[in-house]
Amino acid sequence: MQISADKKIEMLQTMILTRKFEDALAELCKIEGKIPGMMILCTGQEAVGSGACAALEPLDVIITNHRSHNHLLAKGADPGELMAEIFCKSTGCNKGKSGTLHLAVPEVCAPCTTTVVGGSLPIAVGQAFAQQYRQQDRVTVCFFGDGAADEGSFHESLNLASLWQLPVIFVCENNLYAGAQRFDEHARVKDLAQRASAYAMPGRIVDGNDVLAVYQATMEARQSAVTGGGPTLIECKTYRCRGHGETDQQLYQPRDEIEKWQKKCPIPRLSDELVSQGLITPDGLKEMETRAGDIVDQAVRFAEESPYPLPEEALDDVFA
Repeated sequence: MQISADKKIEMLQTMILTRKFEDALAELCKIEGKIPGMMILCTGQEAVGSGACAALEPLDVIITNHRSHNHLLAKGADPGELMAEIFCKSTGCNKGKSGTLHLAVPEVCAPCTTTVVGGSLPIAVGQAFAQQYRQQDRVTVCFFGDGAADEGSFHESLNLASLWQLPVIFVCENNLYAGAQRFDEHARVKDLAQRASAYAMPGRIVDGNDVLAVYQATMEARQSAVTGGGPTLIECKTYRCRGHGETDQQLYQPRDEIEKWQKKCPIPRLSDELVSQGLITPDGLKEMETRAGDIVDQAVRFAEESPYPLPEEALDDVFA
């Protein structure tokens, strides 16, 4: 599959923006009282969300999990509104009521973030059923981690999606750790994509640090889904370079393992390729990084200057 230069640059931009966005969060959450709640980042995994979302159409839906910033930014969420929500400010995408772990951005078709491990899977199946019922040429992408692939909801969701041939793409970010538990401590199979065969659906294994490979696999899965081919399971093999949360000191991750994977970072991997191909210049890359940094700086200022929601607004937008 030929990938256009514009699409490659788009994916590089969203990866760089995500890295700048989360680097800022990593520093901000060190300041006592600055940001409430647990901070969970995706450093080293940006190729998955950027590659998958670049393959989608605007009205395609994503259902994501606790490590959601990259998915949402790559789908087109406004960085300022996202940052304000993480600060729990009233100008945030959910009026300051969700914080970092329950973000929803309906205007970019990202209606749900769930921190329940495996909770995104049945929601995605329901969303895909609605798309099929309405005869829409759309798909739902569900992001989840390797730990969620051991939950009952994973097996139930894949089974039902297969039975009904639903237009859903299951994207597993296998970053080798479920919390503090290594992959080989919670799963006997080498490749989680093997489990797709039990549900008569395609199972793809891709290098999760190769954004172009993720993009191509998602494009092919999307084409299959919208033409009646049903669901696909894509396992993206990647690595979590930071702790499960920012208070996690990563004592269970070998230092040499972290260093090895840091050298496989998806951002320089793509930027070096684009520079070598003459699609961008080194100066153009620096401008891209500067622009992303400016966007994040503006987002932080917007969040810091925004007010908190009023106490009397606590029950607004609550459905009974």
